[in-house]
Amino acid sequence: MLSGFRLDDRPMPPLAPRPLPLLALFLLLLGSVGIAAGWVLSSQAVGGQASWIAVLAALDAALMLRLGTMRPGWARAAAAVAGTMLAIGLANWGIVASEMGAPMGLLPWESLFRLGPGFVWLLTKLANGPVDFAWWGAALVVAAVASR
Repeated sequence: MLSGFRLDDRPMPPLAPRPLPLLALFLLLLGSVGIAAGWVLSSQAVGGQASWIAVLAALDAALMLRLGTMRPGWARAAAAVAGTMLAIGLANWGIVASEMGAPMGLLPWESLFRLGPGFVWLLTKLANGPVDFAWWGAALVVAAVASR
């Protein structure tokens, strides 16, 4: 019946690499900025650094990349870690800006762009202790594991 039919023995061409989904990266950026804003508000409400929110930022980054349909793997894990680091940096910059701008009569978003990175890093090191840095490290691990 199928005596004249022969399967092709040529190897299949390799699949083209899938480009990074822009939707996933946009959602990651949006989520990182949003969680950083919530972190700043939380720190103002509790009167402390609220560094445990970094773990929530890590879970949020992993969720945003999954919602953006980015393939699992090391690229997604690296993107989640980068998004978590962005949220940690933005949140600490916002906390410093709100603390420094209030005595001068500035709103947090007004003083946000008047601070230099060196000054923000100095005040961040002074305001955070070993426990806060441990929360940040744990958040980076959570971001890598949760997004793979």
